[in-house]
Amino acid sequence: MPKDDKTSDKIKELEDELRKTKYNKATQHHIGLVKAKLAQLKDKQESRRGVGKSAAGYTIRRSGDATVVLVGFPSVGKSTLLNNLTNAKSKIAAYAFTTLSVIPGLLEYKSAKIQILDVPGVVRGAADGTGRGKEVLSVLRSADFALILVDVHQPNQLKVLQKELYDSHLRINQTKPDVRIKKTPKGGIHVATTVKLTKTTKATIADVMRDFRIVNADVLIREDISVDQLIDIVQGNKEYLPGLVAVNKIDAVDKKRLAQVRKKIGESLLISAEKGTNIEQLKERIFKGLSFIRIYLKQVGKRPDMEEPLIIKEPTTVEDVCRKLHQDFVTKFRFARVWGKSAKFPGQKFRLNHKLLDEDVLELHIS
Repeated sequence: MPKDDKTSDKIKELEDELRKTKYNKATQHHIGLVKAKLAQLKDKQESRRGVGKSAAGYTIRRSGDATVVLVGFPSVGKSTLLNNLTNAKSKIAAYAFTTLSVIPGLLEYKSAKIQILDVPGVVRGAADGTGRGKEVLSVLRSADFALILVDVHQPNQLKVLQKELYDSHLRINQTKPDVRIKKTPKGGIHVATTVKLTKTTKATIADVMRDFRIVNADVLIREDISVDQLIDIVQGNKEYLPGLVAVNKIDAVDKKRLAQVRKKIGESLLISAEKGTNIEQLKERIFKGLSFIRIYLKQVGKRPDMEEPLIIKEPTTVEDVCRKLHQDFVTKFRFARVWGKSAKFPGQKFRLNHKLLDEDVLELHIS
């Protein structure tokens, strides 16, 4: 039997074991170790299959202030939505697999230039390569935001999409766990925490790390993590990015059905790409999801430029703005004056560490 077949059989065996084992205090440790073994086997399998290698036509040149990827099943309405959000001219047809390549468009909103990418539809098994899924999902690894589009008639699409994204090492709307692992030459595994652990134990953490062949290390944990989060940190191959679920084609169902779908899916934005319903709200959610703020720059002795703000992500400081404008501005910085929400009075003087807020006016004094 080929190595990959043996690995697949072992993966299935462990997955079946996880499904059959009821989670409780008594089984918590065992489940953690099974998950660690499963993660390692999947890594080996992916390495053999060359997961992550890009195919022709899927290398995208980034432009603008951020990149958003439209992800969804075929015929969910991504091409129509792209054309509604941007100036792109994506081919539209009422049948599946219309989009055969990545099509970029540019959304200009609140002075931000946001690149929107329409990628081929994702299908079940995409993370394992079905329907060129590896290449499609790899585009998301370099994106800044995932816009997950679901057909109102098929709300179960969401769970499939979430699984494919997760299996592709993408963590949507999660932040990287606050865990520090410092390998040491000896001394074994030492786990220190600043919070109470309720989802795992220090003993499980130590054994999971040994399973990954880390036998000497100092581990500092500053949040209540799960075993899955620990494994993500140990593997170090996960991408964390914000995202939004949008339910499309709401014009095609009645209010009762819409309420059922909303209850099933949870937090989401209801839209109709065809009719343009809630598209402006979608633009606002994308802008906020990217954590953008606008900083208006002012030269000494002149009026501020209120036409073209600097688009930058929050939290941001005066130093961050200086670095974005020119590296020399940091070394030559004297002080800054700020007008706006972050200042107690107009023109207040600040140092480099001052945190700026949306629509602040900033005047830099450089030597």
